[in-house]
Amino acid sequence: MGRFCYEEKYDVLIAGGGVSGAVSAIAAGRMGAKVLVIEQNGYLGGSLTGCGVGPMMTFHAGEKQVILGIMEEIVGRLVNRGYSVGHIYDTMQYISYLTPFNAEGLKLILDEMLEEAGCRVLFHTFTGGVHRERGRINFVTICNKDGLHRVEAKIYVDATGDGDIAFMAGASMTKGRETDGAAQPMTMNMKYANVDTEKLKAYISSHIESFPVHKRNRKLMDTVSRFSFRGFDEEFRTANREGIIDIPREDILCFETDRKGEYIVNTTRITSHDGTDAASLSDAERIGRRQCSQLDAFLRKNIPGFEHALLEYTGPSVGIRGSRQLVGAYTLSETDILERKQFAHVIAHCAYPIDIHNPDGTGTASRFLSDPDTYYSIPYEVMYSMEIENLLVTGRCISASFEAQAAIRTTPTAGALGHACGIAAALAARSGENAAKVDVKELQKYLKAQGAYLDLPESKS
Repeated sequence: MGRFCYEEKYDVLIAGGGVSGAVSAIAAGRMGAKVLVIEQNGYLGGSLTGCGVGPMMTFHAGEKQVILGIMEEIVGRLVNRGYSVGHIYDTMQYISYLTPFNAEGLKLILDEMLEEAGCRVLFHTFTGGVHRERGRINFVTICNKDGLHRVEAKIYVDATGDGDIAFMAGASMTKGRETDGAAQPMTMNMKYANVDTEKLKAYISSHIESFPVHKRNRKLMDTVSRFSFRGFDEEFRTANREGIIDIPREDILCFETDRKGEYIVNTTRITSHDGTDAASLSDAERIGRRQCSQLDAFLRKNIPGFEHALLEYTGPSVGIRGSRQLVGAYTLSETDILERKQFAHVIAHCAYPIDIHNPDGTGTASRFLSDPDTYYSIPYEVMYSMEIENLLVTGRCISASFEAQAAIRTTPTAGALGHACGIAAALAARSGENAAKVDVKELQKYLKAQGAYLDLPESKS
């Protein structure tokens, strides 16, 4: 492809190639914008490909699919290429549907879709500084194998997850729980192959009283093509009490991937660490690997079906649920979610519950919508700051309270936000380079034209 020209100016620069950033890039590129994505890893997909996160949860509100558009295109391509079984019932019914996928396949699909949209991607590159003057970002300093370079764009999209661009630009930010700044715990996921699913199911079925979540949904254990399970509470508590493991969590949580017998184990818990602090993040990686080693021995001894499982990897990086949040033109709240507030400037929907992993240790608090077939709305105003006119933020670091962020932080929602953000960035770059002045009705029109689901207030009148 030739040497990269750092002097070239872009319409849209996107920092972060996770799901939200990648979808932003696809959307902006399809709008004709000249797009550059900078990504610290050597692949796209963020937590799904770099932290072992899966499955995607959730595109649905009960039986109704409320996240479509580019995210559904990605799922369709994964299914067509044999990298996903598509949307299937959650055997635990925490949510109605979940979407297993193959992480290696997702890397390829995202590469292809960004290339098709005309986007340029610089891997192994991250932001080292932001230059701001009079309410505008003039350029960012990036770091990679070529050294330090300045790159300019009309609109800058922060899809870093941690709000790095917004923070470096001096935008107002919050971090963690409002009362004390504590973040939800981090998790280092594990992935196993060769798990004996039938042996595992048989054990749970014969001890069903000890697995209340499966007792309520017993039929799904045998009718859904991929199995997810939660439980072994007493065994886990005993191991913690006896010092065999040191994981401040209450149970085991596992999800089968697109490959039969391959499971993601989402069980480690790393408290009192900060994903925006280099030393703290480094320490979290070490603690995560230590907990994974303990958990590996526990699973083989206590969980039927894991005796001969093959540990494929841990991580590769620790997963971060939350850190910085933008203080935007509007802050999405817990009340907005639970009362399903309608917004004239709605740009995405979600039905995932408020899911707070206890920052202090054991316990996970979930607050669901009163009706499982309903969903809530997210307005455009959570994506921009009134302090910096050519900045947009997408993904888990949008303007949201601690409780609201615990609901909107998951993959399909991050992708839906990215879809809206990419179109908005292209419109802003085209019309005047001010995110706050984007015509949201035009944004909504383009979202619907690109297949997104939007329940607009006027459509109910």
